[in-house]
Amino acid sequence: MKRIVLFASGSGSNVENIAQYFHDNPEVSISCVLSNKKDAQVFERCNRLNLNAIYFNRHSFYGSDCVLNIIKALDPDLIVLAGFLWKIPDNLIASYPDRIINIHPALLPKYGGKGMYGMYVHEAVKSNNETETGITIHYVNENYDEGAIIKQAKVALSPTDTPDMIAEKVHRLEYEHFPKVIGQVLMGT
Repeated sequence: MKRIVLFASGSGSNVENIAQYFHDNPEVSISCVLSNKKDAQVFERCNRLNLNAIYFNRHSFYGSDCVLNIIKALDPDLIVLAGFLWKIPDNLIASYPDRIINIHPALLPKYGGKGMYGMYVHEAVKSNNETETGITIHYVNENYDEGAIIKQAKVALSPTDTPDMIAEKVHRLEYEHFPKVIGQVLMGT
């Protein structure tokens, strides 16, 4: 049995998509979802999906080994950032090298780094008149959005696409590719 721990900060749509993808797979289990936002919608989704979920605050993440100890107790094969906005602390990266992956809503190295998430990315893509955008699934290292790339998927853009339309195109890529890539990384294929 391969175990996944998910981190999320928002609505949890990627968490739900990942959970549904692995629902009938007896070889993969989502051990827990951790969130840094007490009122994040992801908790409602976890409740509905019967997934364990834990809230943690900034101090337990950066100022102590509390979150690290929780993760060690869960003994995951892979840690997946599914819409998680905080930088991963060094103690976690050191404990799980090449076992933490993230999805970014752009074709890195473009539109990456601190503060580049969600609609900020899509607005920047639009304002720069890009003809394509996409997703990047990558390993997490000590720098925002600089870990080794596992997979990128692209989508064409039209000059009439709004940031909301770009976001919708990118979400479709996330839902299509992220769970498959998680499965490939877990199984070493």
